Amino acid sequence: MSLLPYIGAIIAGLLLLVWSADRFVEGAVALARNSGMSPMLIGLTIVAFGTSAPEMLVSATAALTDAPALAVGNALGSNIANIGLVLGITTLVAPIPLNKTVLTRELPILLAVTVLALLLLLDQSLTPLDGILFLAMLAAALFLMSRKGKEGEAREVIEEVEGVPAMSAGKASLLFGIGLGALIVSSRILVWGATELALTMGVSELIIGLTIVAIGTSLPELAASVASALKGHHDVALGNIIGSNLFNLLAVLAMPALLNPLHIDLDVLYRDYGTMAGLTILLALFAYGMRKKGKLARFEGGILLACYIAYTVVLYNVAR
Repeated sequence: MSLLPYIGAIIAGLLLLVWSADRFVEGAVALARNSGMSPMLIGLTIVAFGTSAPEMLVSATAALTDAPALAVGNALGSNIANIGLVLGITTLVAPIPLNKTVLTRELPILLAVTVLALLLLLDQSLTPLDGILFLAMLAAALFLMSRKGKEGEAREVIEEVEGVPAMSAGKASLLFGIGLGALIVSSRILVWGATELALTMGVSELIIGLTIVAIGTSLPELAASVASALKGHHDVALGNIIGSNLFNLLAVLAMPALLNPLHIDLDVLYRDYGTMAGLTILLALFAYGMRKKGKLARFEGGILLACYIAYTVVLYNVAR
């Protein structure tokens, strides 16, 4: 049977997913701003949530349609792609400045969460209790970031919120509703295409989630990061990647845990989670090692990208 309908569904789902996520964030930010919420809080919650909304909706849909392995692959694969592919390519385009707040607050939180999440997964199961603990850790992480953050340190977060145009409550609600509805529909289309493609090709849903779906849902971050680097506004790239990975690990991984508990193979822990944790640690070593120079250089970006390519080759050999 031809693979074109499934590939077409994946492409259409990804395009609609990106468009609907933007509309969802714009509507949600406008509603929050109209209600009097501070720009800092909006940036740390709604905007951060919105960047991971595609992964969350895809994982929730996959879990509800009996494809929880695809959901897990999407969460881990997106984090691997964010560091290895997105950050690697962005750093090759232009060295990335190291923000003090990222080094002293956000990166340590991501490292701690990576270790704590691994401890929950060592029993090779993803249960509703794990999902609740993931969300509790997310709430704690957001609290720590908002509590320690200063308005001056969070200039980029506030500017991102202020970039959303002002609109009436009615228009904001409509945009929010359209965005949310389109997110749900596009997630369903994408998951259907991915699962059917996996079935037709004889490849596991986990591999499809780790590769095609993960790369697809990370493309907006890649496009935004490269565009910002080319314009010279790349000082927020590292913080955006860390924030996205934090949400992916805790919010996205919570979806299959809460909606469709599953057993996790050792391969997932050793190969996939191990690669994600390894890249996170490597990024931290680079960031703290280059602290005096104040930026991640192209050399570090090349290593991150090489690691991602090597991981993809391993997955390709597994899928053969």
